Amino acid sequence: MSDEPPSPQNLLAQMEQMLAALNADLVQLDADLQPSAAHGEETQGDESFTPGADRV
Repeated sequence: MSDEPPSPQNLLAQMEQMLAALNADLVQLDADLQPSAAHGEETQGDESFTPGADRV
């Protein structure tokens, strides 16, 4: 390993690669969550969540 600090261009390239990978992961996560979110809305029907309703 060299004692020279990494060049700004190299750091920028690494950051761009990391951001591209993160973006791809987020897009995949969003795609994975979309069907489950739509399914969750369908199963709830007309019921609404009322905090504390079970504390009566």
